[in-house]
Amino acid sequence: MSEVSLNGRCLVAGAAQGELLYADVGLSFWGGVEPFTGEVIDRHHPLSGQIITGRVLAIPSGRGSCTGSSVLLELILNGHAPAALVFERVEDILTLGVLVAEQLFGHSIPVISLGEAGFAALRPVKFLRVDGARVTAFDSAPPALPAQSPRQASRVSQTINLSEMDQSFLDGTYGKAAQVAMGIILRMAELQGATELLDITQAHIDGCIYTGPASLRFARQLVEWGAKVRVPTTLNSISVDKRRWRELGVDPALGEPASQLGDAYLDMGARVSFTCAPYLLDSAPELGDQIVWAESNAVVYANSVIGARTLKYPDYLDICIALTGRAPNIGCHLTQQRLAALRIDIPALDRLDDSFYPLLGYHIGLLCGAEIPVVCGLEHKGPTLDDLKAFGAAFATTSAAPMFHIAAVTPEATTVELALGGHPPARTLSVSETDLLHSWRELNSAQSPEVDAVTLGNPHFSLSECASLAELCQGKRKHERVAIVITCGRATLERAQQAGYVATLEDFGVQFVTDTCWCMLAEPVIPPTARTLMTNSGKYAHYAPGLVGRRVHFASLAECVESACTGVASGLLPAWLHAAARAEAAANV
Repeated sequence: MSEVSLNGRCLVAGAAQGELLYADVGLSFWGGVEPFTGEVIDRHHPLSGQIITGRVLAIPSGRGSCTGSSVLLELILNGHAPAALVFERVEDILTLGVLVAEQLFGHSIPVISLGEAGFAALRPVKFLRVDGARVTAFDSAPPALPAQSPRQASRVSQTINLSEMDQSFLDGTYGKAAQVAMGIILRMAELQGATELLDITQAHIDGCIYTGPASLRFARQLVEWGAKVRVPTTLNSISVDKRRWRELGVDPALGEPASQLGDAYLDMGARVSFTCAPYLLDSAPELGDQIVWAESNAVVYANSVIGARTLKYPDYLDICIALTGRAPNIGCHLTQQRLAALRIDIPALDRLDDSFYPLLGYHIGLLCGAEIPVVCGLEHKGPTLDDLKAFGAAFATTSAAPMFHIAAVTPEATTVELALGGHPPARTLSVSETDLLHSWRELNSAQSPEVDAVTLGNPHFSLSECASLAELCQGKRKHERVAIVITCGRATLERAQQAGYVATLEDFGVQFVTDTCWCMLAEPVIPPTARTLMTNSGKYAHYAPGLVGRRVHFASLAECVESACTGVASGLLPAWLHAAARAEAAANV
């Protein structure tokens, strides 16, 4: 294959070339790419261990965390970014990271989408040149590109119908911060295919997570320009417990800038919330509310469980919209784009425990990619809100989709037909018990039975989860060498204290950490001597091997308590997987 060319859609203009790094699986840059080395650290991904720096990275799309845009900004500004990004389809989160680098800091990389056939054609390619809307494949390293003159940031599109207020923002009437924010919103709206903006009622900001100097530099620039939010705004978990990071032994090299980043968003008028579960706050939206939330699990919960309306907003676009109160009228803001395209049938299983829902969400996310599914087979199981929280967080980890439906459970899926909008599904898939057994083993990466730390609260623990855990821990005491730590929001901790749950849990040996979450925590909150973790979170079981270099036991909350007491994991499968294990054993005889 020599100088074979394909045309695609230019998302961010530019020219670059390099060795091609190709995968047919989406990649979350947060928790999937180390922002200071460019290494792929998602240990479940086919590119695990590869370095993306200076190479042309081709993936179908991003997936997982909204913080991917922030990680990519860090990579661009610190010189560890890929030479170019090639997607199968338009990718919001990672493209936004490039747009911010271009608009605010004058650095950029080319980004292009090729469509399904064009993307698949790259599989055997060794070297790739990206130039505007065209890619050219080479068998060996191509001649150097001619020197590129400095490129001006792209102008705002004229294809969006602007209100008088929108134009005032763009003209700078409301200050530099709002002007730049509106410019970024309109660039993204054009890429998404929106023709107008809509008013939103609230925002949840994920960009307050400290990914490195670029994240703080971005926020401080907005503050310097006089940024003030125009709608009620909550903040996601930050990277440290803001009140106690020194007490917890966190290195000031992280603690100080991470705390300063939180302060910068507070200076813009955001509420002191610091939770990755804003749906647990008294400010949670209601059915049909138009909102702008980032943080992948929160987006999925808002859309699917509450029935509010939000896109899966990238970090930095979230605050831009909060500064203007205006968002692209596209995607899950529109009824027709909230419909399921994919039907997934699951087997009839009995004796379910709370480990079932995060595992199922993890597996279904792997199946659906960016398609919205309707899940059938849970009509009579009565999942709780905590079950749906766990399902959604794991689903958002492996999927690029902004929501799911569960027939007869979630508000826009009282029937399968309603979830599908009266149309037949584009695809119907069936999940077997054996499929779930394979995903169980994927999440259980630990190779020894020892448990050194039990990690709970990803997403943040709810009050009802505190109650359930207190009941399991009543009258018991953890093993002296096992740490057990819960992350939760400040508001939840206060309510749990008032209810008496905190006293019971602290008697057991639980340590509470607020403001931050397990995706940001490392040593010394995770004891340096700890080698194996245990969690009931499908999301954290996926991310922990790459983020903190520890293997994980994944199990139910009751199993986590038992292992905290004994210091070992039983290794027993839950009852609902016994039949699959027996069938597998019989087949191997």
